Amino acid sequence: MSKDVLNSNEIEKLTILVEEAIRANEAGVKRFVEPARGTRQQAANKTHCIIFGRRGSGKSSLLRRAKGDLTLDRRPIAYVDLETFKGHSYPDVLVSVLLRTFAEFKIWLDTAAVFPATKKSFWMRLYYALPTRASYNQKGAQKLSNDLATRIKELETLLHSPEQIDTKRVSKQEADRSTEAYVKAEAGELIKAGTQYSGSESSSQTEELHESFQSNKIDSLRRHIMDYQAIFREMENLSSGDSFLFLDDLYFIRRADQAKVIDYFHTIGKGNGLWLKVGTIRYRTDWYIHGDPPIGMKLADDAQEINLDLTLERYESTKQFLLKILEGFLTESGNLRLDEIMSENAIDRLVLASGGVARDFLGIFGRSIIAARNRGTTNNRQRIGVEDVNNASGSYSITKREEFKIDTADNSEQTSLEESFSRVKEFCFEQSNANLFLVQPIEGNPGYEAIQKLVDLRLVHKAVSNVTISKRQGERFEAYMLDVSEYTHSRKRRDFNEIKFWGKDHDNIRRLDLVLDTNLLVGKRQPPIEAMPKRGAELAKPKGAKNKKAAHPKSEQLRLDFEDGDRTTSS
Repeated sequence: MSKDVLNSNEIEKLTILVEEAIRANEAGVKRFVEPARGTRQQAANKTHCIIFGRRGSGKSSLLRRAKGDLTLDRRPIAYVDLETFKGHSYPDVLVSVLLRTFAEFKIWLDTAAVFPATKKSFWMRLYYALPTRASYNQKGAQKLSNDLATRIKELETLLHSPEQIDTKRVSKQEADRSTEAYVKAEAGELIKAGTQYSGSESSSQTEELHESFQSNKIDSLRRHIMDYQAIFREMENLSSGDSFLFLDDLYFIRRADQAKVIDYFHTIGKGNGLWLKVGTIRYRTDWYIHGDPPIGMKLADDAQEINLDLTLERYESTKQFLLKILEGFLTESGNLRLDEIMSENAIDRLVLASGGVARDFLGIFGRSIIAARNRGTTNNRQRIGVEDVNNASGSYSITKREEFKIDTADNSEQTSLEESFSRVKEFCFEQSNANLFLVQPIEGNPGYEAIQKLVDLRLVHKAVSNVTISKRQGERFEAYMLDVSEYTHSRKRRDFNEIKFWGKDHDNIRRLDLVLDTNLLVGKRQPPIEAMPKRGAELAKPKGAKNKKAAHPKSEQLRLDFEDGDRTTSS
């Protein structure tokens, strides 16, 4: 390897592979690294599962890996990416997902169910291995495939029909009618003879009975539940085993409809050999609604939980997992060595900047290479340094903010979370002057829930789950870190403190001035800065300032706007 490693052909190949891997796809299955022991097996077992994780944490990769495992075992499998249906209204979204589900199972019946192991071009291209079971009866598979084709056509018609249909039913009735006439006339004195006439006449009459009623798509879907259950019982008979449906990225569906979609498939699958595996973001999802009857799947009772969020709290474990992912790319690019590319401090900064999210780790790494190249290398600085990672983190924040807007499509929620995040930054920059803040974990508290949503959106990161403070005995706190891209530009401030919670600086977390009242994240704004105790205020006081107020303008004027986060930063 030449000394100018950052401009080598191997690095060029590495950057291309990393860029391609940032978006989960079928090709990424061969590079899959299990985030925690047992998750791969749990994602393919005979239980309903809800898989939680932030964007880029590996939900889709886990589901695709499990799909490959099940396909090689010739299990009936359907993988549905729900991002395709974002913005669809209910019940059309349910019809669309059901339509795609049947189409995926039909593809399985036409290919993986019947293709022999000798058809290596199919198996190796998609699954990089050969099946472990023999193929199924072609006649039975074809019959079931035809049944699904019929159902697919019915659903296509239903999808494109009006939501409310006025239906008229006409019934006809025919009746015979006989009539008799009897006429008798007596002339009296003027008529000397009596005349009598009698006879009969028959006729037919048709009567129409008109009835009007309304039917809708929901009624149609409910009427066919038993038909759909029968399909999966036939699938079970064909494969001598269970079927699996993977619903990825549930959070893209409108929140009000999420539990309804899960509930419908749960109803079909219960007792009929169909298991659901749902990937989503925890605080962007409603998977269960309590009621009479309840809707959705309840964790522990109906479904098991798989949590893929590797936080900075378990720093060393998270670091080793992320480096294992990167090592695979280094090997594939030409046996590159990481210590030739990055300094040890830069690696730690990269782990910290990623927040433990695999995709963000790779994305910032790729941009760090570009930042180092743009900086230019010298004999003493041939590798990526901390400054390069800081700059890459700043440019990568644009991606996070774009995804923030996508994931908070509800304008009211977007505005609320932007305001909450602005107040978190204000607290860190103007009051605690630190990259960390502490909150009390109070479930149901709107401010605490706002913090959890910001964690799911990767704007803040959980650092320590159990913190105690001597002056607040009996109380427990959680520590969160502001995203690196938000504070690297402030590190040169005299009184700004980057607490290294993952190292020897751990005890420095137990500070009263780091406690953020979550009630202040919603509703009324926090008191002005001058009314709050300020750590290190005397040191920060400009020369000649007469008082604190002159040295520190109102917090509202100093607040960093949400949209200001896409600037490039440096240490």
